[in-house]
Amino acid sequence: MLIQGLAFIHALAVIVFSIRILLRDNLSSAARLAWFMVMLFAPYVGVGVYLLFGEVSLGRTVHRRHDKIFSRLRSMSADALGSCDRNLEGNVEPEYQTAFRAASVDGFETTLGNRAELLPDAATARSRLVEDIDKATESVQCLYYIWLDDNTGRNVANALIRAAKRGVAVHAMADGLGSRKFVRSTHWRAMRDAGVKLSVALPIKWVVDTILFSRLDLRNHRKITIIDSRITWCGSQNCADPEFLVKAKYAPWVDIMLRLEGPVVAQNQLLFAADWLLNSGEEVPDSFELKTKEIAGGFPAQIFADGPTERRGATPQLFATLLTLARTEVVISTPYFVPNPTVLDAICAAAIRGIDVTMIFPKRNDSWVVAAASHSYYRQLLVHGVKIFEFRNGLLHSKTFTIDRALSLIGSTNLDLRSFDLNYENDILLRDDEMTQAIYDRQQEYIAQSDSVTLDEVHAWSYSRRIWNNVVATIGPIL
Repeated sequence: MLIQGLAFIHALAVIVFSIRILLRDNLSSAARLAWFMVMLFAPYVGVGVYLLFGEVSLGRTVHRRHDKIFSRLRSMSADALGSCDRNLEGNVEPEYQTAFRAASVDGFETTLGNRAELLPDAATARSRLVEDIDKATESVQCLYYIWLDDNTGRNVANALIRAAKRGVAVHAMADGLGSRKFVRSTHWRAMRDAGVKLSVALPIKWVVDTILFSRLDLRNHRKITIIDSRITWCGSQNCADPEFLVKAKYAPWVDIMLRLEGPVVAQNQLLFAADWLLNSGEEVPDSFELKTKEIAGGFPAQIFADGPTERRGATPQLFATLLTLARTEVVISTPYFVPNPTVLDAICAAAIRGIDVTMIFPKRNDSWVVAAASHSYYRQLLVHGVKIFEFRNGLLHSKTFTIDRALSLIGSTNLDLRSFDLNYENDILLRDDEMTQAIYDRQQEYIAQSDSVTLDEVHAWSYSRRIWNNVVATIGPIL
């Protein structure tokens, strides 16, 4: 009787959750099939996994608050949001204008008169960032997915404390999961005691409520810093040392950071303000004053910001658009490669039509699941003519995308389903020969420290390895 009862309960759960899965219009066929397999072949466990990771939603209340916040910010800051059509004409070549239109999410459109500096390495980037904070006279806002209790984490925290003590309005936010230890640390309390306004993005307070109505792994993966409404930082580096103590055996973490000035700073500031309001519930602080002065001779740029409260599919649609616009060459670096069919097909199609497509991944990945899933796509990429390099000197964490040495996308977004559907991300799309060449040169430095992957090597993989890679890739849509 017990066995029959358990079988009945399992069958009922599978039926109920299968109906739920079939009712979800925003779920891909591959993801539906993957969930059906988990439900059928992992009794009870499959239901639990679905409760934890099945729904990509923060709930209707959060979506309504998000829409309301951005509506209010738009009304306050029309100039900072830019004007895509007005600023594109005559400033961006017609063949690249589509990229900026595809990157328009939450009202962020093209701004003019921006400039940027590419920092040579992680240590220099953090040293310069602390220097900027120490020179701040009005305001500092920062948001990090991972904030560690290491040299970098403490140095940034101490710089924020010094700024607050001299009267600067300082707002700091960290993700509730990625920075879970730091937000409970003495450094977090010291910042609060010094007058730094603090908030935790997507805090995990009521685990049962989160499981039932959202997902534990919906995270804020952004890395944003704004100083005096005039300077912003954008790239892949968290608030952590390259040694990345929590996963030291994969170190050093190799990142890339831009220091930007110009109207695009206001867009990053609005993005931070939206996240702050969404998580804290406070009103817009006076320190969020926007200063949108264009810099003579500067380049067009705009923020690309995606997340679970944005238009579904925005990131893969942008990546596919960029690939279709390429005329000669595309170079991409990403630590995590688990693409959806849209992006995978666009990469292969670009190579087929003669575009020189190069992809750079880390040789050793800190996620064995992502590593296996990524390897399952190697043969398809290589057969279509895509060049693959694996970076051997640490974990290549830089997320870079250059097109024709003219157009660049740089920021926090990986080419994986987590960045596409689950994480809040922030990137900057820019059109500038000089800056794109600098990013391209950095990509070439990565290639010089990488091993080329050939089709013969992939064909030589054992059957067991190939089966394992493809099994992991099969459940990729639900990872």
